[in-house]
Amino acid sequence: MRIERNTLISLLLLVVIAALYRAMPGRVWGFAPHIAMAVFGGSVIKDRRLAFALPLLSLLVSDLLYQFLHLQGLTPISGFYSGQWLNYILIGLLTFIGFAVRSNSVSQIFTGALAGPLVYFLLSNLTVWIGGGGYGRPKTLSGLLQCYADGLPFLQTSVYGTFFFSAILFGGYHLISTRLLGRQARA
Repeated sequence: MRIERNTLISLLLLVVIAALYRAMPGRVWGFAPHIAMAVFGGSVIKDRRLAFALPLLSLLVSDLLYQFLHLQGLTPISGFYSGQWLNYILIGLLTFIGFAVRSNSVSQIFTGALAGPLVYFLLSNLTVWIGGGGYGRPKTLSGLLQCYADGLPFLQTSVYGTFFFSAILFGGYHLISTRLLGRQARA
């Protein structure tokens, strides 16, 4: 499938801007664009490879930036750590949610923007609990629930961030699409 040059440039700019934002000092944890990018990509980008690549490439670029800053002693946050590959899998899986979202339906965008962080929260905290990470909660139902409770602050900011970035991505897409379609209809 041939990709229009302007579309490719726009997607690359989106990847870079999102990566820079994620690595920005002082950013609220969980308030990041990658879940919204996965839902948006799945909903809007017809080439499925690009739909998956959009959030994953941005995540990789921001992790490389984090790693560079960490090696320079400018941040305590390392770009790469054990078990990180699970984040890439989870963000990639969220693109499937976007496949079910019609980009012209506010209710579906809202549902996708809520489902994305909820699915990520449930699966990521489950893998943390199984792997003994976080606070090392016991392998009991109570320990799993404690692990979920530990992650609630991240869930809240993740939902807010996903709503915010979904509004920007889908809203911007709608404005650009209607402007372009309006121009094409008049021509």
